[in-house]
Amino acid sequence: MLIKYKKSFEKIAMGLLSFMPDEKEVKKLQSTIKEYETNDQWRLFLWKEEDVLGAIGVRIDDGQKMIVQHISVTPSHRNQGIGKKMVKALKDQFADEYLICANEKTENFVSHCDE
Repeated sequence: MLIKYKKSFEKIAMGLLSFMPDEKEVKKLQSTIKEYETNDQWRLFLWKEEDVLGAIGVRIDDGQKMIVQHISVTPSHRNQGIGKKMVKALKDQFADEYLICANEKTENFVSHCDE
């Protein structure tokens, strides 16, 4: 289930985002989390089953596009379709409001989800 990020999930979210290639450094990671917490155009969602297993972060552009800029799944739960479930849930929830698309870092994965 896709849930909205809350401050109480900060450490889990930082851990998940740290798997993104550009989010390895702690200062960069802290800056990214702060952006999700303070910028109304950035939204972070977590994928929760029994535990939180993944994160998907988006940026609203022009009030019309929802751009997937981060997507990450815990290593022990990869290749189980969780990333695809997150993208599908995002589309199910927001497709009426926004055009869901990807940036250059998430494009390969997001386009693969449509196959």
